[in-house]
This record gives sequence, structure tokens and C-alpha cells, in this order.
Amino acid sequence: MLSYLTLIFVCQLLGELITGALAIPVPGPVLGMVLLLGFLVLRRQVPEELDRTATGLLGAMSLLFVPAGAGVMMHFRLLGEALVPLGVALILSTVLTILVTGLMMRWLGKGAEE
Repeated sequence: MLSYLTLIFVCQLLGELITGALAIPVPGPVLGMVLLLGFLVLRRQVPEELDRTATGLLGAMSLLFVPAGAGVMMHFRLLGEALVPLGVALILSTVLTILVTGLMMRWLGKGAEE
């Protein structure tokens, strides 16, 4: 378990280092996940121990939202001042996501109908 936890953290660290060194506009953890995906593609399977380790981390994921919630409460007044632009952005992004998902489902479903 410890070796795969280390692998997950090393992938995240490499992602942070690469995005910092190359000034790539992608979050380091996202690039780290891509690196981990590349590792898994090369292995052609997910090791059982890595699956258990990742499942354990996902089980504790709700704890990671506590700092974000505290930050929201800390800046509640600032969020209230930007309520209209944030609301418009939230509604537009939701509608756009639903539209793109529907179009993709229609496009990907054409091959299944035949």
C-alpha cells in the first residue's frame, strides 16, 4: 500500500514540477493523473494494491472539501458582491455542459444503432 501511495504522490509531484517549470496552464495534479494513467496503460492493468489504495483515498475525499468550505465562509461577503456574475457563469456553464453532453451522446450513439 505504501509503495502505491508513494507512486500517487510522486505522480502529483512530477505534475507540479512539470507545470511549474514549463508554465503549462494545467493544474499539476491533473498532469500527475495523466502521468499515472500513462503508467497504467503501459502496465495494461490496475494493480490490486493500487486499487485498494486509491479507494481508501477516495473514501476520505470529503475531508478535502473542509478547507474549501471554510474559505467560502471566510469570503462570503466578497462572493455576495459578485453574486450576479457568478450566478450567470454557473447557469451558462451548466447549460453548455448539458448541451455538449447531449450532442456527444447523440454522436457516439450513432454507431450503436447500426
